[in-house]
Amino acid sequence: MKKLMLSVVMGTLVLGGCSTLDPYTQESKTSNAAKGAGFGALAGAVLGAAVADKGDRNEGALAGAAIGGALGGGVGYYMDRQEMVLRQELEGSGVRVERVGEDIRLIMPGNITFATDSDRVSPSFYSVLDSVATVLIKFDQTQVAVEGFTDSTGSFEHNQKLSERRANSVARYLSSVGVDGLRLDARGYGERYPIATNDSAAGRAANRRVEVKIRGTQR
Repeated sequence: MKKLMLSVVMGTLVLGGCSTLDPYTQESKTSNAAKGAGFGALAGAVLGAAVADKGDRNEGALAGAAIGGALGGGVGYYMDRQEMVLRQELEGSGVRVERVGEDIRLIMPGNITFATDSDRVSPSFYSVLDSVATVLIKFDQTQVAVEGFTDSTGSFEHNQKLSERRANSVARYLSSVGVDGLRLDARGYGERYPIATNDSAAGRAANRRVEVKIRGTQR
């Protein structure tokens, strides 16, 4: 049993060492799919051995490792592919693509999405949202959270309501071009959760944003 578990751990390390090429920087990085497969295999092996009969623990561990690896790698691979396509589609658009674990976050600055104090999506931004929608439709095994944020200028109540309207505007647009509305959740957070200081014009501009968070549902 100890030898088997050691083999699984070694397999995890090997999978974790697999790398892919970042589509923007062209630098080698550890694949999220490989990480997911490796840790899924390890967790599956432990669980399989625990629930198997004493005489079949080796078989249980092997079966658990196979199932866990497939599940972990599947989610990671799916999100890896989606991230790559989003980066390609949104290159040069002003939208920042970030990967947080198995989730993808699109950060849309306020200066390219809305006019000042407006909740109407700027017509010049339609094509960018069209590109986002195309990817979301293709990768439909995800849930999408659309979140609005403002800077601290103005009253808290005004900022809260503005952020909600902006998030709803983006969600409605995505729905209007084919994204299933059941996948979309729109929320506003007003001036909460700033990503920069509100003491400078540049910081306030960074805080005025809409974020689209994409989470895989294959888990």
